[in-house]
Amino acid sequence: MNGADILCETLLANGIDTCFANPGTSEMHFVAALDRQPRMRCVLGLFEGVVTGAADGYARMADKPAVTLLHLGPGLANGLANLHNARRARVPMVNVVGDHATYHLVHDAPLTSDIEGLAWPMSHWVGRAETADTVGPRCEEAILAARSGAGNIATLILPADAAWTEATMPPPVVVSPPALAAPDAAQVRRAAEALRNGKSTTILVTGAALRAAQTELLDRIAQKTGARLMAQQANGRMQRGAGRVALDRVPYVIDQALECFAATEQLILIGAKAPVGFFAYPGKPGSMLPETCAVLELAAPDDDLAAAITALAEEVGTAPAPRPATRLSPDLPGGALTPRRHRPRAGPGDARRRHRLRRVDHLGPRLLPDDPWRGPA
Repeated sequence: MNGADILCETLLANGIDTCFANPGTSEMHFVAALDRQPRMRCVLGLFEGVVTGAADGYARMADKPAVTLLHLGPGLANGLANLHNARRARVPMVNVVGDHATYHLVHDAPLTSDIEGLAWPMSHWVGRAETADTVGPRCEEAILAARSGAGNIATLILPADAAWTEATMPPPVVVSPPALAAPDAAQVRRAAEALRNGKSTTILVTGAALRAAQTELLDRIAQKTGARLMAQQANGRMQRGAGRVALDRVPYVIDQALECFAATEQLILIGAKAPVGFFAYPGKPGSMLPETCAVLELAAPDDDLAAAITALAEEVGTAPAPRPATRLSPDLPGGALTPRRHRPRAGPGDARRRHRLRRVDHLGPRLLPDDPWRGPA
């Protein structure tokens, strides 16, 4: 086996079986290793931003990391925008970035770059496998970093000679991320006291707190205590729809957000951040909260949010059942299907569309007949 095979085996041993790739010359040995592994699904992308965006979306829905394969520093740089989105959403991801062979770096070839410098702003962990024998351990570190806490971006740099050099692979290690931090009893008590003191309170959540089981329990807490339950403006994933609890998000527009929190006296955060404006505007505040609003953090993003919600429910009690959203379906029309019967009702924009249509064909420009369903030209 070579280093590329070891990398592939280590990923598979840890349940990472999907790779989104835009490779180049330096990554061909890893591409060959992927091809030798029927269990690994490799999806090629024509642009690195597509690759990192696809890996982001995959991890959000699959609840496990995908791996990306990117070509040197320029390829990584092309994918940084969606790595930024994934990092902010705390999405687990392992990026494999190829590099020149270690002995070739001295020549400063045209695509040589500071890959570590490019990777760190959008990564929580960055490492380099200098030799084939270190590929396995470094990959394990990357997977551990990606799966720790709420999820992280890990970037592993793979020099070409580390990929093509033969090595003996020990049995692959299945990485066990550290357990999430248990809820702090004092913080739970403070949040419970706030929910009992009669003040206008909003519970703001994100991350794992937006899964169906957690939102149901949170809604029961909100009913019991009279608190308002909301999700922060941007979230990695929300489980919603008919039969699930419907949550409002913090408004994007600053004036609407300020109005939304104008009467809020207390804010309890569960994995979320206190709401701020996306951008600064002249004469408008950066925080969306009143200056007198008290902010309490029940659980940080890397804590066990589900356990914190359960502990809060035990402390304050809950309503008997959540309030699921109902399914809304428009009435289906009946009768014969005709253009006149089923065309939309006339609206303000119809007057702008009442004109003769032109088209260009082999006969040259000509007027088309009046549209009988929109009236005369």
